[in-house]
Formats: sequence, C-alpha cells, structure tokens
Amino acid sequence: MQREHDVERSAVEELALRDVGVADPNIHWREIFNKYDVDQNGRISLRELRTLIDSGGCGTDIPRHVVKAILKKADLDNSGHLDLEEFIIMVHQTENQNYFSHLTQKYVKFVVPSRRGVQYVDATGNMVFTDGQYEEQYTCWPPAICMIIVSVIEFILFMIDAFVDHPKGTGPIATKLIYNPYKRFEAWRFLTYMFVHIGSVHLVVNLIVQLLLGIPLEMVHKWWRVLLIYLAGVVAGSLGTSITDPTVFLAGASGGVYALITAHLATLFINWKEIEYAAIQLIVFLCIVGTDVGTAVYNRYFLDLEENIGYVAHLAGAIAGLLVGIGVLRNLEVQSWEKYLWWCAVVTYFFIMAVAVLLNIFWTDHFPYRPDYK
Repeated sequence: MQREHDVERSAVEELALRDVGVADPNIHWREIFNKYDVDQNGRISLRELRTLIDSGGCGTDIPRHVVKAILKKADLDNSGHLDLEEFIIMVHQTENQNYFSHLTQKYVKFVVPSRRGVQYVDATGNMVFTDGQYEEQYTCWPPAICMIIVSVIEFILFMIDAFVDHPKGTGPIATKLIYNPYKRFEAWRFLTYMFVHIGSVHLVVNLIVQLLLGIPLEMVHKWWRVLLIYLAGVVAGSLGTSITDPTVFLAGASGGVYALITAHLATLFINWKEIEYAAIQLIVFLCIVGTDVGTAVYNRYFLDLEENIGYVAHLAGAIAGLLVGIGVLRNLEVQSWEKYLWWCAVVTYFFIMAVAVLLNIFWTDHFPYRPDYK
C-alpha cells in the first residue's frame, strides 16, 4: 500500500511540474524504459535488459552473468524485474555507466540531472531535449570500413609504384590513373587520380585526414553516403582544375578529403539542434578551413610561391562536399526551412556539375592539344 501511495504521489508531482513548465530530468530514461519494456507490463526483465545493453553497442562483450549481476544489484525489492524507479536509479550509478556504452554515458554526463541544450514541448505535452540526439546515432555496426578500404587501396597502389619506380607519379599505375590534361578523353582519369600520390608525405596526410573524418561520418550516416560525398569531391576537384588550370596534372585524394571536411559542416547545419556543442564544432572547422585557404592565398599572391598543390581541387571538392552532404546526409529532425535548403543544395550541385562537364566537352580551344604526347 505504501508503494502504491508513493507511485500515486510521484504521478501527482510530475503533473504539477508540467503545469508550472518544469522539465522532467528523467524523461529520456522514461522513454527508454518504455521502449525496452517490450510486453508493456511496467517492468524490465533480464531478457529485456540484455536487449537494452546490446543496443548500446556492447553486443556479446558483456557476459550473461554480468547482466544478471547488474539486474540483481538494481533490483531493490528482489522481484526479479526492474520497475521504472529502480531502472532510473540503476542508470545513475557510476559503476554501471560503462555497461551502457554511449546510450547512458552521454546522458549521465550531459543530460541528467541538468541540461543545457535545446528543448521543446512535443505533441503530448512532454518536454523533449534534442541536443545530443546526433551523438546517440554513433554505432559500430555495421563496421565503418568503407574509408578504410579506400585508404588501403590507395596505399597498395602507391607501394606498387614505389617498388617499381620512384614514387613521384611516374610509375606504371600512376601514369595510367593520374589526371593528364593531354589525355582528357580518357574520362576515368577524372576519378582515378585519387589513387595516385606524389610522395609518401602526400599519401600519409591524405590517409590520416580521410580516416579521421570519414569513419565518424560512416558511424552515423552509413558507408554509401560517405563514399558518395568522397567521390563527388574527387570528380569536382578534377573538373574544376581542368577548367581553371587546363595544363595541370592532378594527383591525390585531396578533393575527396576536403569534401569530407565540409560534409561535417553540412551535418552541423542540418542537425544543429541535435548535435552537442554544435557552435564549438562549427568554429573549429571554420578555423581549419580558414587557415588552409588563407595560407594558400598568401603563398600564391603575396609570396609568389610556386607550389604543386591543387588549391582549385581543394575548393571544388569542399563545395561538392557541402552541397552533396546537405543532400544525402541524415537529417534527424527535418525543419521546414531545411527542406528549402535541401532543394537549393541539390539544384546548385547538379547545375554546377552540368556546366563543368559541358565546358570540358565543348570548350575545346581552352584545353591543350598534343597528339604526340604519350
């Protein structure tokens, strides 16, 4: 009877809090409890707790006896199940946080009991916190291996040329794949130049950056979206370079790398409310991009340095990454204005690419012609 009285009192207090506009700090955990209470009996069993822990990315890493130990310790009334109150107490215990991966860690640290993020009232009258939802989407299944595979291929092809010839873009593979302005009719070169790197430093820098940026994107947006953005940046880089610097040979995956950089900006724009510390992340990325662009402009126009760096490929890849990123990356909470942003990004991207392709096909006087070139 006392327990029933406490439950009724808690319900009354919750309603009173709603009436005065105070957010329930445990609303996130109530939603999770209801989600994994599969039979909706107001209790979470051992099997349901196992499912909950697996959903946090732990999988079989946590043995069954450990799950039993968690349940036994959290089951304060020794009923063999967890009610809502016991469940909330359990997730607040520091020693249990590692068992629940990002699912609990993010909210124990950033949600409960205080919350600094964006909030709104949903259709049912509940206060919903949106800041941090993006981080919940990180998962290791399926494994984020797309950019790893691309990087391994680039490394292997580089090493083959390194063993056969000096790795300066003159090896047998490099000469077949590099963007050669005198062999523009071999259309595959607009894409395959990404597999050619001039020197080990050039290779290592690109591999490190694309792995650091690509894998986190894959963990949220899946491999095919990230690969699409990467390839879009590569092709945009070669098309832009061929138009602005028609005699330049082009090698390296920098167009794709810069596409991944601005893809992070794209996901910031479309998931602003759902990302923790979105403003700080935006400032960091803008500082990185601004430093690179500023250095390029200073070196070229103030120091008159002749560098073998395809800055146009960087810029074109960055633009493609931003536009394609807005078009294909996951948008967790679609706002009305974001629909217009999506259309603007998609139309702009296809318009720019169409113009670039047509210029490469029909502006023949602009491009070098050497029929004797081998």
